[in-house]
Amino acid sequence: MSTIREHIPNKTIATLLVAWGVVVIFLIFGPTWLHEPIELWIAVVCFVVIFATILLAAFGVVHEADYLAHQLGEPYGTLILTLSIVMIEVILIAAVLLGPGENPTIGRDSIFAVMMIILNLVMGICLILGGRRFGEQEYNSQGAMAYVSMTLLLAGIGLILPNTLSTGDGTFWPMQAAAFAILTTVLYGVFLLMQTRGYKRFFIQPDIGQLVVPIRPSINGSPTEPARNLDKRAIVIRSVLLVALMLPIVLLAHDLALVIDFGIGAVGAPVALGGVLIAIIVFTPESITAIRAAVDNQLQRSINLCLGAFVSTVGLTVPAVLFVGLFTGKTVIMGVTPTETVLLLLTIGLTTLTFLGQRASALQGTLHLTLFAVYGVLLFST
Repeated sequence: MSTIREHIPNKTIATLLVAWGVVVIFLIFGPTWLHEPIELWIAVVCFVVIFATILLAAFGVVHEADYLAHQLGEPYGTLILTLSIVMIEVILIAAVLLGPGENPTIGRDSIFAVMMIILNLVMGICLILGGRRFGEQEYNSQGAMAYVSMTLLLAGIGLILPNTLSTGDGTFWPMQAAAFAILTTVLYGVFLLMQTRGYKRFFIQPDIGQLVVPIRPSINGSPTEPARNLDKRAIVIRSVLLVALMLPIVLLAHDLALVIDFGIGAVGAPVALGGVLIAIIVFTPESITAIRAAVDNQLQRSINLCLGAFVSTVGLTVPAVLFVGLFTGKTVIMGVTPTETVLLLLTIGLTTLTFLGQRASALQGTLHLTLFAVYGVLLFST
């Protein structure tokens, strides 16, 4: 039986001390520092400190979730990782949406930024690095196509459909918002249930040369699986650490929202930049994990992290943002712009073609990176 100290290394202790120390400082002095009017130099220093602290805590969350991933195996492990990250994103978006400024598009902007960063930038890097090292990489196309199908449906409902409604401004009518929030949540819940039960093999890396994971022989109608030796004490300890590292992010989210509002207004930056910053904060640790998996020739894990992260983002963030809007009376604009609609459809189409076969190479990665570069140009020139 493992001891508690074995699972709390000095690095984790240091991360907890720094994160909670910053939280205490901002709880005491934050109301004074971030009270209108905010001095520019104070806003810059606060942003750097909060940004770095949240990023540090997010890396800690990913580290603990990654441990649980190895303990529990696929697809449970990846689900813990992606759900932990998406919870952080929902918290940050809600903080900005509920902030003093008007940010009706922050949910849409964040989700769209996540799509472009995860499905094009990170996935492109994974395919290029993995392709350069291994030539072509194998994956489970059944799982990849399941993710793409969910992406098409959820993104279509949440980001494109609002532009076709009679509201005329990319919003849902209240009844529609409630109905689609519930429907999206139920659909994502059903997908998770299927992913962790009868269709787990769709999301597991096949053996080299096999290209698919065969159906295991069943006993009394239930597929047999090798028993896992779980360290229950370690799982409990790591789960507690994960929560302890996530709480500072929750507590600092409001202050970060204030600084982002001030910064965007002060420099005249595009409003969508707020969503990009949230996406960068939230998904940098998970992106590094996905790239490492590709370099280790575990492309299916990269797919689970990238495509699964976006499915989780839409499946959880859209309902959360819509419910926040309904309960607070805040305007929530979900419909993407015409330019973003084109980029969204190009991304889904390219992702479909990339994972339509059963091997991927650096060629597809180059295409994804090119599409991300197009997004970067349009972000600052439209």
